[in-house]
Amino acid sequence: MFREIYVLYKREVKKTVRNPAVITIMIIQPLMWIAFFGSSFANTPHEFLQTFFHTSNYIAFLLPGELATSMLFIGLFSSMSMINDKRFGYLKKLMVTKADKSAIFFGKVFGATTRGVIQIPVMILAAMAFGVTIPGNVIGIVEWIIGLLLLGVGFSALYLIVTMNSRDWQTPNVIANFINLPLMFSSTALFPSSFFPVWMRDIAEVNPISFAADLGRAITVYGDPDPIYLAYLAIFAFVMVTIGVVIAKTRLSPE
Repeated sequence: MFREIYVLYKREVKKTVRNPAVITIMIIQPLMWIAFFGSSFANTPHEFLQTFFHTSNYIAFLLPGELATSMLFIGLFSSMSMINDKRFGYLKKLMVTKADKSAIFFGKVFGATTRGVIQIPVMILAAMAFGVTIPGNVIGIVEWIIGLLLLGVGFSALYLIVTMNSRDWQTPNVIANFINLPLMFSSTALFPSSFFPVWMRDIAEVNPISFAADLGRAITVYGDPDPIYLAYLAIFAFVMVTIGVVIAKTRLSPE
């Protein structure tokens, strides 16, 4: 089964590497977020930024949130990949073989997560170009990257659960676009929860994007990473993957 996962994962990575347009967009899109949205607070008084964002450079606050948001959107890649495999008959051919259904699921999850990892160094270098200092806390940075990986795995699994459960190829894409923005804006990815009404704060406290953003922010802003965020993300990834494996084994079909 591990060999099956590797072969299917390798196919997903090759599809990305061999598509220059996808690579270009994956690099340019985060740069645009840093350059345009990150610079929108450039003329904000430092006292305001220090009070609410705990830093005089909003990009330092935004960077972890934007990386977390990127891992949310890469879940769409796993969903769209499965849709295309259904539409063009590849999944039907694959399921005629002895490949385990859960191997198909894991190949998609790991492939999508790898696409998200590509954006991590791009966004960190872009933020550094805008004056963000990344502390030399190696253990904290490793925890941060692991947290992003867990977030990517969790969301890729979530979108695949929807795709594998659907016979209409349009439905998963509609559902994904429907939940992406609420998840992003009800997290602490872009703004602190103190800006939110009470009902949004309650959502932010259980939103996995908030955990990943706050984990990274502990490196770039506060300088004191809290491993508890990593535990929350591990639970999120584990639950989504467990449900995904069950759905793959019972509901995955080529139609």
